[in-house]
Amino acid sequence: MSEGLRERKKRETRERISDIATGLFLMRGFDNVTVAEVARTADVSVNTVFNYFPTKEDLLFDRQEEVESLPGKVVRERKPRESALEALRRDFLDALDTRHHRYGFHEGSDTFNRMLSASPSLNARLREMDEAREQSLARTLADEIDADPDDLAPAFIAAQICAVLRRLTAYAVQRMLAGEAVDAIAPDLRHRADQAFDLLESGIGDYGVRRENAPGAVGPGN
Repeated sequence: MSEGLRERKKRETRERISDIATGLFLMRGFDNVTVAEVARTADVSVNTVFNYFPTKEDLLFDRQEEVESLPGKVVRERKPRESALEALRRDFLDALDTRHHRYGFHEGSDTFNRMLSASPSLNARLREMDEAREQSLARTLADEIDADPDDLAPAFIAAQICAVLRRLTAYAVQRMLAGEAVDAIAPDLRHRADQAFDLLESGIGDYGVRRENAPGAVGPGN
């Protein structure tokens, strides 16, 4: 269904407010900018800002749902005969090699990470997002293998995978905040990622392998 004029204008307004807020936060620090200042700069009312973003943190994390659902999406779109772990390993390494932002490892992310580390409220939101991402992945794993409601294996496996992803990202961020360039960090980060995923392979590597005739399976040529 095509986007109507009203929906497009609302989306553009939302994106403009978020972009302006993010610019102000990066320049002056999240805790040093008020919602009223964002509204003035965006030439809208404070009520309009809150209509689009219920909290100040939402102004920065406007893609929160996308971040939280990413691992589950990767698992749902895994290739035939590919396990959940293999799919997530492949996706993480692809993001690392291409410097894509989806796991937080890309050029220019050091400024963003400094802002996050300086704000207690943003750190709290990140913890909430990590928990939501883990829960989302657990639900996807359970759905993909049609697990019994009392089966805790999907939750155990989601916790292990998300812990690895979180630790790898934290390691990269720590080095970026110390002033190292992304290209200098990448080879070592890839080595450590392979090491971490190899450890998981020995325990959960064959979990959720997709059958070749499974609905929605992506073929090798896709």
